[in-house]
Amino acid sequence: MTTSDSGGFETLAGARSSTTGGTVIEPVEMGVSASSTTGGTAGGVIRVANCSGFYGDRLRAMREQLEGGPLDVVTGDYLAELTMLILGKDTMKDARLGYARTFVTQVEDCLGLALERGVKIVSNAGGLNPSGLADRLREVARGLGLDPAIAHVEGDDLRSRAAELGLDGALTANAYLGGFGIAAALREGADIVVTGRVTDASVVVGPAIAHFGWTPRDYDALAGAVVAGHVIECGTQATGGNFSGFTSLPMAALGSPLGFPIAEIAADGSSVITKHEGTGGAVTVDTVTAQLVYEIQSTRYLNPDVTTQLDSLQLTQDGDDRVAITGVRGDAPPETLKVCVNSLGGFRNSMELVLTGLDIEAKADWVQSQLDGAFSAAEVVWTRSSLPPADADTEEGASTLLRVTVKDPEAGPCGKAFTAPLVEIALGSYPGFTMTTPPGPPSPFGVYRAAYVPRDAVEHTVVHPDGRREVIADPTDFGAVADGLGRRPSPYPAPIDSITRRMPLGTFVHARSGDKGGDANLGLWVAHDGSSDETYTARVTWLTKLITPRKVRELIPEAADLPEDAVDVYVLPNLGGVNVVIRGLLGDGVAASTRFDPQAKGLGEWVRSRIVHVQDHLV
Repeated sequence: MTTSDSGGFETLAGARSSTTGGTVIEPVEMGVSASSTTGGTAGGVIRVANCSGFYGDRLRAMREQLEGGPLDVVTGDYLAELTMLILGKDTMKDARLGYARTFVTQVEDCLGLALERGVKIVSNAGGLNPSGLADRLREVARGLGLDPAIAHVEGDDLRSRAAELGLDGALTANAYLGGFGIAAALREGADIVVTGRVTDASVVVGPAIAHFGWTPRDYDALAGAVVAGHVIECGTQATGGNFSGFTSLPMAALGSPLGFPIAEIAADGSSVITKHEGTGGAVTVDTVTAQLVYEIQSTRYLNPDVTTQLDSLQLTQDGDDRVAITGVRGDAPPETLKVCVNSLGGFRNSMELVLTGLDIEAKADWVQSQLDGAFSAAEVVWTRSSLPPADADTEEGASTLLRVTVKDPEAGPCGKAFTAPLVEIALGSYPGFTMTTPPGPPSPFGVYRAAYVPRDAVEHTVVHPDGRREVIADPTDFGAVADGLGRRPSPYPAPIDSITRRMPLGTFVHARSGDKGGDANLGLWVAHDGSSDETYTARVTWLTKLITPRKVRELIPEAADLPEDAVDVYVLPNLGGVNVVIRGLLGDGVAASTRFDPQAKGLGEWVRSRIVHVQDHLV
């Protein structure tokens, strides 16, 4: 292998032959680069930016990041669990697809600028077809008169071996890969690296590995990079987007598009989260905490490269729009790899009826009784919005929506067999009968599930710009991570000191929520609102005692009928809060859920609005 002249990214050593015909890469320890020429950043720190948090994010973000200031790497995350299902459907129509096409648009717009500034581009936009994306990018580059070195990472796609691995019925089956393949490509001089289903943080971890020469046993450094990657992976969610404390941010920060985040990562894995000067939004301890508690499970964050101890890290405001993350500890990675499996679940359809004025509940009961037994679909779910206030001053304000959703393995029961009975009673049911939309055809839905496979079932492979294939050697040490680490004992005594007020939980508590398949994740933490250290500490103690599995079921009655072990609460003392996992709240996941909020995005805001007893001295 030849040494890259890209500056800062050093050559991998220790290659050995592979029985599969390529080269196996075994990372060995190397010294930290003294300086980097990949964008003008000072040595000892690699400056990694994000320009996408999902497939459909702001197209101009890549250009904004490149023009906003010095960078070493710009990354993008495009692959949610639902996105993999969407890409799977794309490949059913055209096998040449399967990647995030918006990424191609961004690269076409920005490739010349990135090459001019020496900034690497790393993205998981390859989805189900990273080789196809790499080829498409080469076409785009030729059209621009440019010749970048483009590599791709593959090996995650297990569709062809689904039956062998016990993943029957999979439309998509992708193992989550780590960052060492990306690092290998960068060290060999790639200007662009595109991957399939690596973890969201891996697009940040890989460049850091390449820059600093970390080995698979540099657990603390790797864990620090995982945390930095997790914070910036969802784009502007780290700079004020979807932030429950947005009203505390200056209006000037909210008056323009939010800036995308940047992680300045040091050789020990510590980092500073920031953004380009003059961009919208803010980077504070609370905005960073909001992303840290997003869609995690326990206090142990399992990644292919390392197990990160989320209860070890410390956050410090390090200046305007700068938050330092230090103290992150890591352990050996798990001995299995998680697999994102999507299968076709059947078909679904919904219709909404409007109930206006008086006798709302009687109207709903009547129409439901008229349609009892009229539908042949396997699943029929009725839901309604809240009752309107008395004497509402608008017709819309005096109305309630009654929604009926059907699901079935076949399309027929969700088509006219569902919509016709509803239409037929339009003149013979409750007064004011109307629907929000005309009848429509059924749509297919998918079912997500997480699976796990032995690490040796996956061949993590890098395809370099010259076509050479290199297989990344797996770590030799694995951790035995107990599922319940960090879980709070249940039941836990609720606070009983002088309770004098009833007020919304969100009076001084922030929240961020989301989905992991059929599970909902809810992070709650005490706001840094300028209160004294004594008050802040007392509030944290109160919150961590208040939020028990039993209390979660009180605050979220939808969880009351879930199995006894469906709710777990994990204390995150250094973040001043707790992480709650509610298993099964979202059914079979976003694409199949009939819940009003299928991704639990608004769950945290609902919980913040719930009334709780608060001790007087905490207010």
